[in-house]
Amino acid sequence: MLYYLFDYLEKEFQFPGASLFGFLTFRGALAMILSLLISTIYGKRIIRFLQKKQMGETIRDLGLAGQAEKAGTPTMGGIIIILATLIPVFLLAKLENVYIILLIITTLWMGVIGFIDDYIKKFKNDKEGLKGRFKVLGQIGLGLIVGLTLYLNPNVTIKEQLPQQEQQVLLQENPNLPISKLFGEEHQSTKTTIPFVKNNEFDYANLITWISEDLASYAWIIFVLVAIFIITAVSNGANLTDGIDGLAAGTSAIIVLTLGIFAWVSGNIVFSDYLNIMYIPRVEEITIYIAAFVGALIGFLWYNTFPAQVFMGDTGSLTIGGIIAVIAIAVRKEWLIPLMCGIFLAENLSVVIQVSWFKYTKKKYGEGRRIFKMSPLHHHYQKLGYHESKIVTRFWIVGILLAILSIVTLKIR
Repeated sequence: MLYYLFDYLEKEFQFPGASLFGFLTFRGALAMILSLLISTIYGKRIIRFLQKKQMGETIRDLGLAGQAEKAGTPTMGGIIIILATLIPVFLLAKLENVYIILLIITTLWMGVIGFIDDYIKKFKNDKEGLKGRFKVLGQIGLGLIVGLTLYLNPNVTIKEQLPQQEQQVLLQENPNLPISKLFGEEHQSTKTTIPFVKNNEFDYANLITWISEDLASYAWIIFVLVAIFIITAVSNGANLTDGIDGLAAGTSAIIVLTLGIFAWVSGNIVFSDYLNIMYIPRVEEITIYIAAFVGALIGFLWYNTFPAQVFMGDTGSLTIGGIIAVIAIAVRKEWLIPLMCGIFLAENLSVVIQVSWFKYTKKKYGEGRRIFKMSPLHHHYQKLGYHESKIVTRFWIVGILLAILSIVTLKIR
C-alpha cells in the first residue's frame, strides 16, 4: 500500500524521496526491518496473549533431557511469523504480482491448517491434532491452486536466450545492443532447471511427449502433480524439523535467504544473461516477500532460541514449509530442494527409515528394531546426550553448507 502511495506521489508531484520505493533493494531492506520490528516488539505481546489464553504446549514424555521444563510454554507462535511477514508485504510489495498473490494465499492457507491442528491438540485434548488425511487434503488443495495458477496464468512466463549464432549476428550488426534483445519473446512454459548439468533446462512435457507429441497438451497434469508432491513433502519436512528450540526457524531462514538469491538473479535479465540461467520476468518481486519472511523468522528466533519462550506449533511449521515449496517452484529451482532443504530431507527420511525398519523387523523377527535411538533425527542426537543448543547450531552449520552448495550450482554445470 505504501508502494502505491509513494508511486502516486512520485508520478503526480515528484515528492522528494518517493522514487526510492521504485527500487527493489530499498523495499526489500525496509520489509526486513519492518518484519524484524514487528516480530520482536509485538511478538512479546502475542506471547503474553497466548499465555493468557492458556495456549501452553502439552509435552509427551519421550524421556528426553530438559523435556519437563518445556511444559506450559506457549505454542501457536507461528502467528508471529505470519503477521510479521504479511504486514510488510501488504505495505511494500506489488500486490497485483501473481507470485506475491500466490505466496499470500499459501501463507493463509497453510496457516489455517496449522492453526486448526494446534487448536484441536490444545482445546480438544487430542494429542494427534488434525487427522493426517485432512492435512494431506489441505496440502493437495494448495498444490492444485499453485500448480494450475503457475501453468495457466498469462503473467507466469519465461524468456529464453536466442541461439548463440543468432546472438552473434545481432551483436555484429549492433555491438551496443541491449541485453534484452538477446532474449526471445515471453512465453508460458513447463520448463524448469536442474542442477549440475550443462544444458540445465528440463521440460516436464518431455515426460510424456516421448510417447506422442500430441500429449504435450497434458503436461499440466505432470506439473500439478509435481507441485502437490513438493508442497506436501517440504511442509511435512518443516513440521518434523520443529522439534527443538530454534531448529526449524533457523534452518528455514537459511533456506529462504538462498531462495532469495535465486529469485533476485532469475528476475534480473543482466544476471540471467551473465549466469546463463532462465530469466523469469516479474519473479524478482518475490524478494520483497522473502525479505519480510526472513525478518519474521529471525525476529521469531529472539523468543524461540533455547530456552524457548514460545513454540511456533504447526501454525508456523506447516506455513514455513508451504512458503519454501511455493517459492522454489516459482523460481523453478524445485529440483534443488533435496540439496537446499537437506535438513528437512534428513528429518523426513529418518522417520520413514525408522518406521519401515521397525515394521519389517517386527514382521520378520517378532519384535520391532530401530536404526535410530529416536526419530526424527534431532531426537536421535538428544538421546546420544548432545545438548539442544549444540544440535541446533550444528544443524545450522550444515544448512549453511548446503545453501552455499546450492548457490554454487548457478555456475557448476
